Amino acid sequence: MAPKIHSSEDARRLARKRLPWMVFDYIDGAAGAETGAARNRAAFDNLELRPRILRDVSDRSLSVPLWGKSTKAPFGISPMGMCNLSGPGADLMLARLAARENVPLGVSTVASTAMEPLIEEAEGNAWFQLYFTGDGTGTFKLVERAKAAGYETIVLTVDVAEVGRRPRELRHGFTMPFKIGPKQFIDFALHPRWSLTSLFAGKPQMANFDMDGYDFDRTESRARADWDTLTRLRDMWSGKLVVKGVLDADDAVALQRAGVDAVQVSSHGCRQLESAPSPILKLAEIRAAVGPDYPLFFDTGLRSGEDVVKAYGQGANFAFFGRVLQFAIAAAGEDGLKELWSVLKTETSITLAQIGKTKLD
Repeated sequence: MAPKIHSSEDARRLARKRLPWMVFDYIDGAAGAETGAARNRAAFDNLELRPRILRDVSDRSLSVPLWGKSTKAPFGISPMGMCNLSGPGADLMLARLAARENVPLGVSTVASTAMEPLIEEAEGNAWFQLYFTGDGTGTFKLVERAKAAGYETIVLTVDVAEVGRRPRELRHGFTMPFKIGPKQFIDFALHPRWSLTSLFAGKPQMANFDMDGYDFDRTESRARADWDTLTRLRDMWSGKLVVKGVLDADDAVALQRAGVDAVQVSSHGCRQLESAPSPILKLAEIRAAVGPDYPLFFDTGLRSGEDVVKAYGQGANFAFFGRVLQFAIAAAGEDGLKELWSVLKTETSITLAQIGKTKLD
C-alpha cells in the first residue's frame, strides 16, 4: 500500500527516497547555491492572509474563468521537460488530469511525449511552451507543428537567454538527450524500483525533435531572441500568445502593447538566475502597471493551497504548479498525482473559508 500524501512536502520526501539522485536533483534543483529558491519560499511564508469571521462561506467554488472556459481548479500544470523521468507515462498522466479538471497542461518544447498525443489525451486542454534557440529556424517549425496539432495557445518562455547553471544537476552529469554512463548506472542500480519500471519502458527522449534537420541542443544559446522575434511570432500565430518569465513591470507593459494576450510572472522555478527577485513580490507591481483587466498568470514556488490564494491576492488571474506534481508521480504514480491534486484543491478551499471568501476573485 502506497504511503499517503498529505502535502506537497510529503510528495517531495517520498520522491527523494525513490528517484535516482540524478533525477531527483534535476527536478528539485535551482540555480547557483539555490539562495533564490530559499528567498522565494521565504517571500511566500512572509505574506500573511487576514482571517475573517462570521461570514457564510459554506458554498465555496474553486472554478475560475479562463479565456471563455470555466476551470474546475484555480491552477494548472506548468510546462516541464522530460517528465517521464519521474515515472513512466507521467506526461500522459498530467494530460489526463488536465482533461478531468478542464485546466491547461503546459506541454514543454523538451517534453518526453510528443505534442500531438498530449493535446489529444488532454482533450484540447493543452498549451504549447516554446523555447527560441539558435537562429530560430527549428523554433518556428515547432510553431507550425503546434498549429497543425490543434493548439490554440503558445507560451513563449523568455527568461532563458542562456541555460542557467544548476550545480546539483551538473554534479551528476545530467544531460539532454538522456545519457547513461558508469556514474548513472551505479545511481540506477541503487534505486532498482525506479530503474526496473522506468528503463523497461524505454529511455526517456525529447519527443518533439523527430523533425528532419532539427536536433535540439539544450545548451545551445537562446540569446538571439529579441522584440523582432516576438513580432514575427505574433504575426504568424493567430491564437492566444502568453509570454512566460517576466519579472519587470516595464517589460510587462511593453508586451501588453505588443499584442501579447497574457504575461506569466515567473522566475522559471528559480532555475535560471539565482539573484532574480521573488516573483510573488513582483506580481502586485506588475498588476498595477498593466491595469486590472489584463490577464496575469503566475508560477514559481507554489507548494500549497495557501500559496495559491496568496498569488491571487497579489493580482494573478491563474496559477500553475510544477515540480511538486512530478514528485507525486514519483511517490505513487497516477494515484499519487490524483491524491496531491485533491490535497491542493482542499487546501485552497479551506483557506478561502478561513479568510471569509467563497471564491477566488
